[in-house]
Amino acid sequence: MAYQALYRVWRPTDFRDVVGQEHITRTLQNALLQNKVAHAYLFTGPRGTGKTSAAKIFSKAINCERSPVEEPCGECSACQGIQDGTVSDIIEIDAASNNGVDDIREIRDKVKYAPTSVKYKVYIIDEVHMLSQGAFNALLKTLEEPPEHVIFILATTEPHKIPLTIISRCQRFDFKRISQQAITDRLKYILDEESVQYEENAMIHISLTAEGGMRDALSLLDQAIAYSDDSTISMDDVLAVTGSIAQEHLFTLTNALLEHNAKETLQLLDHQLQSGKDPGRFVFDFIHYLRDVLMYKSSRGQAEVLVRAIPNEDFKEQTEKISRHWLETAIGILNKTQQDMRWTNSPQVLLEVALLDLQEIDLHSTEDQPAAPAEDTAVLQRQVAQLEKALNQLKEQGVQVKQEPSPVKETKRRTNRGSGYKIPYEKIRRTLTEATKEDIQNVKQNWANFMDQLKRNSPPAHAKLVDSKPRAASGDSLIISFRYEIHCSLVMENQTMIESQLSEYTGQHLTIIPVPETEWTTIREDFLNQQQQTDEPAKQEETEEDPLVAEARKLVGNELLEIKES
Repeated sequence: MAYQALYRVWRPTDFRDVVGQEHITRTLQNALLQNKVAHAYLFTGPRGTGKTSAAKIFSKAINCERSPVEEPCGECSACQGIQDGTVSDIIEIDAASNNGVDDIREIRDKVKYAPTSVKYKVYIIDEVHMLSQGAFNALLKTLEEPPEHVIFILATTEPHKIPLTIISRCQRFDFKRISQQAITDRLKYILDEESVQYEENAMIHISLTAEGGMRDALSLLDQAIAYSDDSTISMDDVLAVTGSIAQEHLFTLTNALLEHNAKETLQLLDHQLQSGKDPGRFVFDFIHYLRDVLMYKSSRGQAEVLVRAIPNEDFKEQTEKISRHWLETAIGILNKTQQDMRWTNSPQVLLEVALLDLQEIDLHSTEDQPAAPAEDTAVLQRQVAQLEKALNQLKEQGVQVKQEPSPVKETKRRTNRGSGYKIPYEKIRRTLTEATKEDIQNVKQNWANFMDQLKRNSPPAHAKLVDSKPRAASGDSLIISFRYEIHCSLVMENQTMIESQLSEYTGQHLTIIPVPETEWTTIREDFLNQQQQTDEPAKQEETEEDPLVAEARKLVGNELLEIKES
């Protein structure tokens, strides 16, 4: 007999073999035992999670000669006939290729005929969301009131495409992604039955790569068995088959980033890409490696939390010297890069920029620093007391300390980890200094029309500007406040396009300066206070000027007036 793929050989034949879907199998088994079987079911969920397998098992159980049973016996003629496909009353239909009205009308015409060899005629319609609207309408009446001997089981990966009129007539069961541990246990069981040797970490990595799909995991396992030179499936075999990055390469790359070595970082990346690794796969593996470092560090060395990494000595040493701040920031940057790579034709460029950003992250944060010793705290307290004493003495002696106008409070500077946006305080202060009422009115008058045009040309850019307000404008810049701080960094991705379209309505090119709404009020108040402090000495000078000098200034002007002290 020709070779069969593992996912076909090990396809579940009873409910206990359906991995990770206990909430569904138990419900169906109870319905079978209590004779409370519905006329229509809808099985939804990701690919490879057991939808069609569960449908066939249910078909066997409901038609088993020993029914009511919670598991098909697998021995009677009905169970064996359904299993090998010789029973014509169990009809499997692929809606992807049979999606027309005529196909459904044929079903509607045949459902009235009684089954020939079993108790129930079962229609299993796979990928039912592919049916046309006309086909759904043709199915609707039959699905609502089918004959007593007919059961419909609809399976789909995209339930949102199915009309609500169809969904409301079915019992819906949502299949979930299978957990990594459940897939790993199933793979190990299959290999033990097949007498194939394996490394446990290799099975864990296959489970991770499968992303919750048992069929994908078995396909990868089949490839790994074929690739392996000997009888043992190693981690190297799995890495080669899946195109993943070896842990030692990720370890070396992380060290280069921690040492701020941009040259070595880019060389390591180029070596991986030149060897045929996919940039998307590279980011995926790097995120999970850093995730394992973070989890291992947070759980104080619990190896059970690891999903990809092997906790060898190098891994443990790196975990000790790396900070949570670095890890959290790095994972955030890589996650954003992973999202952006879906919409670009140059994923390698995005990945290179992301790694350059990573190697500039400060290794330590305040939360990772040890507390100051008690003696250092005492020294600081004494120094503060001495400074307070000296300041009081200066005040008593009448010495006036001139307070220079300071820029916007530096203490308020902070970087949001989620957005990575730094507020440009100097640009904001310069814009406020040069701002005019006419400039901001010009922007506000044209803002609604500008937003309408932006929505038509670029919905993503419009979405980032929806919760924003123009606050102040000068001849060359515009301050915009945002309700959510993350939008400040996101809007900079479309900065050039936004500024270009805005100039078409305002008649002048304005550089946009985003600022969080929560910070804008404070920044504005600080600026107004500084302006008031700066203006008061000038006003006082004007009021204290000698009346005779002031009159002379009016008569001859500043250029001809010369004042001499007597």
